[in-house]
Amino acid sequence: MAKPTVIEIKLESTAGTGTFYVTKKNPRTKTEKMVVRKYDKKAKKHVEFKEKKIK
Repeated sequence: MAKPTVIEIKLESTAGTGTFYVTKKNPRTKTEKMVVRKYDKKAKKHVEFKEKKIK
């Protein structure tokens, strides 16, 4: 069976609040780890979210 072209990843907040988003990524086109600025509800401001693997 072939690998799926899109995988689910977890974007975890760098503010240390434990907030995370779940999104999809194509690992063939985006080989580096994703870093996105999104809104952290617990910190009540925009912070960077870094990619982690879903366990």
